[in-house]
Amino acid sequence: MSVAEIVLTVVGAVAFMEGFAWWAHRYVMHGWGWGWHRDHHEPHDNMLEKNDLFAVVFGSIVIVMFIVGYFVSDFLWWFALGITVYGLIYTLIHDGLVHQRYFKWVPKRGYAKRLVQAHKLHHATIGKEGGVSFGFLFARDPAALKADLRRQREAGIAVVRDSAKA
Repeated sequence: MSVAEIVLTVVGAVAFMEGFAWWAHRYVMHGWGWGWHRDHHEPHDNMLEKNDLFAVVFGSIVIVMFIVGYFVSDFLWWFALGITVYGLIYTLIHDGLVHQRYFKWVPKRGYAKRLVQAHKLHHATIGKEGGVSFGFLFARDPAALKADLRRQREAGIAVVRDSAKA
């Protein structure tokens, strides 16, 4: 593969993963995988969560992709690298910045503040039903997310925590 093809593959994999992560978060983690994801939405003092098992599963799949890619397909190997890059970005943004598992910094403005606000609004619902902002690197305007939560609450789709009611 050429350098341009490698860069496009890695960047394309990162972009693909944001879409896949949205889908997996919305339909797996807030669907049949809720048993693992639930503790991520509940207060606790544990260092690890059952939710972290998703990283183990997805990481294992990527390891297989690296192995198969090494022997069979350069494209698959570089795509696996892009998924790994996404995983590192996710870990820094979601676990580090939003949930402050690694460092304490609350952004006051800009993109980082928007990401934190969007994910806090994602956690505003009680239970797996309804909700907003299932992606990790793209965040809609918090005002639009609050309006969506209000509509879901009024329609009986979601139970919204008192502190988050708009």
